[in-house]
Amino acid sequence: MKQSVPHLIFVLTALVTLYSCSGDSEVEKPIKWSTEQSTTMNKQFSAEEEVDINLFLSRKQEWNMTKTGSGLRYFIYENGAGEKALPEEYVDVEYTITLVDGTECYATAKDEVEEFKVDKAQVESGIQEGIKQMRQGDKAILVIPSHLAHGIVGDMSKIPPLSTLIVDITLVKIYRTKHV
Repeated sequence: MKQSVPHLIFVLTALVTLYSCSGDSEVEKPIKWSTEQSTTMNKQFSAEEEVDINLFLSRKQEWNMTKTGSGLRYFIYENGAGEKALPEEYVDVEYTITLVDGTECYATAKDEVEEFKVDKAQVESGIQEGIKQMRQGDKAILVIPSHLAHGIVGDMSKIPPLSTLIVDITLVKIYRTKHV
């Protein structure tokens, strides 16, 4: 009996191999996807996201939002007295990033800041664009559509794919060169 089990395994393996290698099986054809189809899908998703953002903002009437050409919306709710940040300058910021449903994804620790270089850092393009609308000391709310945030894949951690982000951000300090 012990010799028949290995023999049976060999026979089954041979049959599976022969069957899978036969010319009768169908070959999968590659999916044909055009640029036009991608563009149409992106436009449809953007239109749906726009409706969702407008619905969300209809419940936040106190936020006097300004909309940029890219779709970013921002509201500076506390004015600072400093200058605007320019590309290639370094900024210190405090922030809280949440989803539209209020789920907090990320935040700077209490009494700590995060530094990044304007237009040169691995920071969402929506935050980069928002920072350039602010002056040192400003506090703002940014509503960042997914195409200016983490897009179709999310951040592979706390931000799901295709998520609109709400960022409460303070531009604490602007530096001409990186500081320690």
